[in-house]
Amino acid sequence: METSTAKIKIYPANQRGKADHGWLKANFSFSFAHYYDPEKIQFGALRVLNDDLIAGGMGFGTHPHDNMEIVTVPLKGALAHKDSMGNASSIHAGDVQIMSAGTGVTHSEFNPNPNDEANTLQIWVFPKELNIKPRYDQRTFYAEDRKNKFQVLVSPDPADAALWINQDAYFTRIDLDEQVVKEYTLHKTGNGVYVFVIQGNVQIEGKELGKRDAIGLWNTDKVQIQALSSAELLLIEVPMTSR
Repeated sequence: METSTAKIKIYPANQRGKADHGWLKANFSFSFAHYYDPEKIQFGALRVLNDDLIAGGMGFGTHPHDNMEIVTVPLKGALAHKDSMGNASSIHAGDVQIMSAGTGVTHSEFNPNPNDEANTLQIWVFPKELNIKPRYDQRTFYAEDRKNKFQVLVSPDPADAALWINQDAYFTRIDLDEQVVKEYTLHKTGNGVYVFVIQGNVQIEGKELGKRDAIGLWNTDKVQIQALSSAELLLIEVPMTSR
């Protein structure tokens, strides 16, 4: 496939869905809960990307999931997790957590710091295989290992130093200095990549994006990224067909 044939869709930050529950302020990249946009149901196997601000000491009570790959990326603060598999742990900015809900799991998550707001990205990906045994994992990833280079966080390939996912999906972060240019090569034919700008300003395949903007690209095998300022990106590569 040639990059010139790429299909592109822009997802402006100011067009995300919103919810304000007082203790929780959420931005929805895709339809979620009360927010519904028929043009934003999913991007391939990527179903949910919620950008959550959680007040100190508050959080989500015990609730169920099944047959979904759930990835949590804390950007600020911490999140305490308990689940029906017996896991009880905390994740902090720099950590990544993954839970394969499989046949079914219940869990709770809350901000353990009473005075500090937490900011997390919660991401759902449709699984490759249904009804697997639920599983949980988390890992710390260091910022120095993604300075102007791609750092794989989540991968189905055991050879990658990453968290395993039940899907042909790859989560990658990169922190770019101003004017640095990088080319991302997709791992699998038939995959697309959803690039989420955590911070900064970038140009991706000729499109300018700012903080919390996103761009989806498919029908291509490479994506060129140029930092217009210092920038932090999360790339989510997924199959463009789900189940």
